[in-house]
Amino acid sequence: VQLQASGGGLVQAGGSLRLSCAASGRTFSSYAMGWFRQAPGKERGFVATINWSGSSTYYVDSVKGRFIISRDNAKNTVNLQMNSLKAEDTAVYYCAADRRGRLDLAGSTGEYEYWGQGTQVTVSS
Repeated sequence: VQLQASGGGLVQAGGSLRLSCAASGRTFSSYAMGWFRQAPGKERGFVATINWSGSSTYYVDSVKGRFIISRDNAKNTVNLQMNSLKAEDTAVYYCAADRRGRLDLAGSTGEYEYWGQGTQVTVSS
């Protein structure tokens, strides 16, 4: 699976951005998908995950109620709608694919086999 993230940019605090991740390969629908982010000088951290069918999602507490992860298996895409953005959301955002799809391990970078190249999100305060 090859992943290509897009949609990042510069936005004012309180604004919105929609990230997209396009996947190649016919097995996309069998993977759970996740979004992670990495700010300068910090480790890559979990943001959100969605199971293979889109029926289950999970978010890190800091984005709950503001971010929405979704997927379209017909189009091989996973999206992250980010609303009410804060300066602390500034980071490079990565999409990733997880073959096992274990929700209890979804927050671990080691659980994901494939990664996109990242897209920069900058929120100005």
